[in-house]
Amino acid sequence: MAFAPRILIAMKLSTQRLLIPAVLFLAIAVVLANAWLAVRALDTLDSSQYWVEHTWQVINQVERIMGSAKDAETGARGYLITHDPAYLAPYTSGTRELPGELDAFGQLTGDNPVQIRQLAQMRAIIAERLALLQQGLDFRNAGEDDSLHALVLSGTGKAQMDHLRALADSMEAEEHRLLVLRVATEKSAARRARVTFFLSSGLDLLLIILMFRYFSRERSLRLETEETARSLAIARIEVERKAEEVNQLNVTLEERVRQRTAELEATNRELEAFSYSVSHDLRAPLRTIDGFSLALEEDYTDAVDATGRDYIKRVRTGVQRMGQLIDSLLQLSRITRAEIAREPVDMSALGESVVANLRDEHPERQLDILIDANMQVDADPKLLRVALENLLGNAAKFTSKVEHPTIHFGYDANQSAYFVRDNGAGFDMYYKDKLFNAFNRLHGDKDFKGSGIGLATVARVIRRHHGNIWADAQVNRGATFYFTLG
Repeated sequence: MAFAPRILIAMKLSTQRLLIPAVLFLAIAVVLANAWLAVRALDTLDSSQYWVEHTWQVINQVERIMGSAKDAETGARGYLITHDPAYLAPYTSGTRELPGELDAFGQLTGDNPVQIRQLAQMRAIIAERLALLQQGLDFRNAGEDDSLHALVLSGTGKAQMDHLRALADSMEAEEHRLLVLRVATEKSAARRARVTFFLSSGLDLLLIILMFRYFSRERSLRLETEETARSLAIARIEVERKAEEVNQLNVTLEERVRQRTAELEATNRELEAFSYSVSHDLRAPLRTIDGFSLALEEDYTDAVDATGRDYIKRVRTGVQRMGQLIDSLLQLSRITRAEIAREPVDMSALGESVVANLRDEHPERQLDILIDANMQVDADPKLLRVALENLLGNAAKFTSKVEHPTIHFGYDANQSAYFVRDNGAGFDMYYKDKLFNAFNRLHGDKDFKGSGIGLATVARVIRRHHGNIWADAQVNRGATFYFTLG
């Protein structure tokens, strides 16, 4: 559990190392995309403005061409009427500037096939008109007034100028048409530029906010990591201190265990001495009392009255009961101190063996005993025999007043436990907690003889096998003892 925070911190740091370059790359990509969109929008706007200006240049160029043509026309007419050389200045200027102005118009409209065709027509008409004007000037300088008068009356000049004006109007109309389209394109480009600007600015602002939030979280995580590291350092110091305390406790615990082991060994030796004393020291006076009481009963029966004989009988009964209690205590002591030697045991066969002994002990009784087959268990066979002898013996004893005694030894799958069931006297479940204590009997000695050690012995055997034992009963309706073996 102590490594879990470190693992989480390592995972967070690893994620940060991968996420920071990705976030920076994304930020750079967004900024570059915004810049590219802004440049494209500005380029489009600049191009639209250029073409609008270009259109106005073309229109102005048409006006200049017409202005120069009109100057040449006006100058030539003034000279023809007044014969004043001063009027030749506009004519000379116009004829000199017209070719350059026509070439400039051609350069401006080189991408427009309509204007190129109209320019070719305009060049031809201007050339014809200038040639006609020059012819009139030549007639005027030569004094050929009649030829000049005939030339004027022919109306060719007016037709040429009308055609020229019509071409100029067509050229300007074409450019005004383009101007409308290009102004619309310019406005659209301006709108797109504004939208792109605001969108880019919004994205950049959003990116700044996200980056601010991200770095704020990263800073919080770093602070949390530092705090966790400090906590881990404190915890490590605390763990080391606790470990030192545990080591010291282990040292003292080992000493206490040695002391306790020595005390237990001394207690066991005392128990063994007690058992030896019970086995030998107590039995000797009991045998003496039993022997002399038997002698009294056999040799001096006639010397005492009926009351005396009853007293002697009671003495012998008490001595014999004391001997049984001593045997039971010794058996309980041996079970408590005995080493467990587990091995596979056929508990069905062991039960049959115990039942056979019971039938030999009570040949006068018709015991109906059922033992389930194939009950296999891993246990100490000697101790298990002691437990079954007591359980089955109790079942036989407490069914002695039943007309048709039945006993069943088997395995209950629902309880996951072995059981010994009888239909005998049973007991009140109110006293179930006293069942497995030594010398606690739920039935009087007048009804059923016993020492009160049997169930305590059984409980010791089951506990030595790390199992449990419990009972279920009803008064005069039998009892069932369940047990498990660990």
